[in-house]
Parts: sequence; C-alpha cells; structure tokens
Amino acid sequence: MGNFVEGVMALSFQQITMIGIGSFLIYLAVVKEYEPTLLLPMGFGTILVNIPLTSALTQMVAGKVHVGALTLLFDVGIATELFPLLIFIAIGAMIDFSPLLQSPLTAVFGLVAQAGIFLTLGLALLMGFDLNEAAAIGIIGAADGPTSIYVASRFAPHLLGPVSVAAYSYMALVPLIQPPIIRLLTTTRERKIPMTYLEKPVSRGAKILFPIIVTIVAGILVPASVSLIGFLMFGNLLRESGVVDRLAQGAQNELANIVTILLGLAISATLTADRFLQPSTLLILGMGLVAFVLDTAVGVLSARLLNCFLKTKLNPIIGAAGISAFPMAARVAQKMANKEDKTCFILMPAVAANVSGQIGSVLAGGLLIAMLS
Repeated sequence: MGNFVEGVMALSFQQITMIGIGSFLIYLAVVKEYEPTLLLPMGFGTILVNIPLTSALTQMVAGKVHVGALTLLFDVGIATELFPLLIFIAIGAMIDFSPLLQSPLTAVFGLVAQAGIFLTLGLALLMGFDLNEAAAIGIIGAADGPTSIYVASRFAPHLLGPVSVAAYSYMALVPLIQPPIIRLLTTTRERKIPMTYLEKPVSRGAKILFPIIVTIVAGILVPASVSLIGFLMFGNLLRESGVVDRLAQGAQNELANIVTILLGLAISATLTADRFLQPSTLLILGMGLVAFVLDTAVGVLSARLLNCFLKTKLNPIIGAAGISAFPMAARVAQKMANKEDKTCFILMPAVAANVSGQIGSVLAGGLLIAMLS
C-alpha cells in the first residue's frame, strides 16, 4: 500500500502532460494512421517512461542502480547508432533504383531538395541554438527518420525526442504540407506539363554495380557518410544480387519490423517530462516544419530553373518529390498532377526523384557529420 501511495503522490502535472502526449501519438498512429510503425511504439514508450518511479528507466533503488529496459535499449541501439544503421539495410532492400537509372537527371532534385537542412540550420543558429543543436534540428529536413535519429543522437542526444517526433510526424503530413507550397510556386499550366516515360531496360549488372559505385564515390567524397550510405546500399545489393533472396526478404520484413519496434521504444527513453517539456521543443517543431517547406520550395524552384534550359520541359511538381519521404512524396506529386489533368502521369519520374532523395538525405547527413566532427 505504501508503494501505491508513493507512486500516486509522485505523479506530477508534467508527467500527466507527457502521458497525454504519448496517448496522442498513439491516436495519430491508430486513428489517423500517421507513421504507425514508429509513432505507436514511441507513444506507448512515452507513457512508460513518464509513470512515476518507472522501472523502464535506469534509477537508484535502495542504494543500487536498477537498469531500466528502455534505457538499455537506448544505450545499446541509439547511443551506438546501431538501430538507425540496421534500419538503413531494410530501407535499401526495399528500394528499386531502376527509375533513377532510367532518368538520371532527376538525381538533381534528390540533392537540391536537401537545401532545407542547411537553411534551417542557419535559422536555428539565429534562434540561439549552438552549432551541434542546430545541425540536429536542421537534419529534420532530411525527411528521413533514421538519418535524423543518427545525426541527432551524435550531436544533440538531449534533443533526440522532439527531433524524432518532428521528423516522423512531418513525414506523415507530407500530403498536407507539400500541395499548398507547390500550388503557390507553380502555375496551373506548369502543373499540367506531361512527362513521357519510356521504360528503358536496366541490366542486372547495372543494378548490382549501382550500390557498389555509389558507396565508393560517396565514401571518397564524404567519408563521414560511409556508414550511412554503406548500410543503405548494402541492403540494396542484397535485393539486386539475386542470390540471397532469403536475406533480402528478411531485411525487408523481419529486420525492418523488429528494429522499428526497438527503435521506437528506445527513442521514447528521451521523451521524459523534464526533457521534452521545454520552450525549445516548440521551436524545434516549428523549425522542422520550416525545413520541410524549404525542401519542397527549393525542389520546385530548381525544376522551374531547369526548364529554362531544357527543350523538353519537366513538370515542376517532381522537384518536390526530391525529399526523402519515400514513397509518399512521389504519390503526392502524381496525385496533384492527375488532379490538374486526368491524362497527366508523372509517377515514375517522381519516384526517380524520390529515391534519389534517399541518397541525397544520407549524403547531407554525412556532410553535417564531416563538418562538425
């Protein structure tokens, strides 16, 4: 009875608030279906870590250190950067880079659409954050959860909670964030530009060489990106080699599912009331939204700029698909074009830009690590 009373008496308003936030994340996952694979474990984990005297976190009990399960997961999987890297293997095994190999020009959008990362970094510096914290905030603009977690855990682990929530929440909200920006920066005529897609056969050799060459080139240019790009491309090599189908399927399914559960729970170890309920949290969430808006805007404007030099015009909507939110950004692009003209199909060029965004976001993360390490 004494322990029961002690737990009730220890419950603070801040903890009640965080339990409410955890419940809201569960609501977004279950009812709205916003990134449920991560927001659901994060939401439930948030409840676990904000229960008074919780055994889920490491604490002193009767003069002895009691290691909490979620603290252990964080130390083993996040602090060591292991979980995000394992997720990259799964992502790589899921991605087909054939559209990019068929339309290499779209790689431009996967690079320029990362501009929001660095523009937001500058904004965070102006808002009073130090350089490491600004990098952790800017990386939200990668629109790539594992990259955001990887960079934030290295440079500002105390901001990992709000950075992760912002990254995954805004990824889920891409269908709401991007269309108004695209409409603002394009004309109706531009959004109706048709794009003829001629499917060119991509040889098995090219598919196998692609992840190897990308890893070598990216590693030489940005050595700090080797772990990120290497694990992503290793997963893709499993897929394209054709000789380890069981491993490729395991990476896409069992590995992705298990690590996603552990990753979500591990992140929740940082979502305690004393860490999350800070004035800076609202700033981080706001700047994360700005990063997504800037990514979209730069991608669209770069497509319009390219059209000034191209004989065959591009539909500028595909520039917005250069962010790494795969495959949602490509779907948004196709839906918008089809809404303007039922005969306008830009899905495959948008997919090409979208998968190039996966590479671009990883390179941007590696570049930040190289600059700040």
